[in-house]
Amino acid sequence: MREFAQGAGAGGDDAIDDAIGRFFVVTGGPGSGKSTLLDALERAGFARSQEAGRGVIRDQVAVDGHALPWRDPAAFAELMLSWEMRSYHLARHARGPVFFDRGVPDVVGYLRLTGLAVPAHAEAAARRFRYHRRVFIAPPWPDIYAQDTERRQDFAEAVRTYDAMVDCYTAYGYRLIELPRVSVKARVRFVMDALDAA
Repeated sequence: MREFAQGAGAGGDDAIDDAIGRFFVVTGGPGSGKSTLLDALERAGFARSQEAGRGVIRDQVAVDGHALPWRDPAAFAELMLSWEMRSYHLARHARGPVFFDRGVPDVVGYLRLTGLAVPAHAEAAARRFRYHRRVFIAPPWPDIYAQDTERRQDFAEAVRTYDAMVDCYTAYGYRLIELPRVSVKARVRFVMDALDAA
């Protein structure tokens, strides 16, 4: 994986301003092909982040932790927020466009979806850690949706998650670009064309 090898620092406004032009989020509901698309973009030579939700779940299961969406969703959200902010800092050291498997606003969307209060620091993070104004969103896709040990949501919840992300990213001033329900290769082409127009 083309990861972000150098150390992370807090950075300042200049670093965030630079990131806005080249940090691209891919969001949407679970099981809609986001990570598969990002894997293909990585193989094409682009830097990418790993999804916070799956990473946190794997780590918490490994240590029998409680910060899991089915045990303590508020603690789960806090770990996801920390993950996303660290991914943002690390990505500043990558060259060229960087693709994120979800972003900081996804955490706010998750909190709202689950009916939890959005802490002031999460709101502040979503406003401070900005990405390119164009955000790719993968629509619900029943033909490819599948549950697994980390993805326990049913398809109806996947649709609700998609709707929550639409509302959240729109509220933060992003322009959503819906990914077509096509092959991975065609999705990569679609993203490349969108980058050329960005």
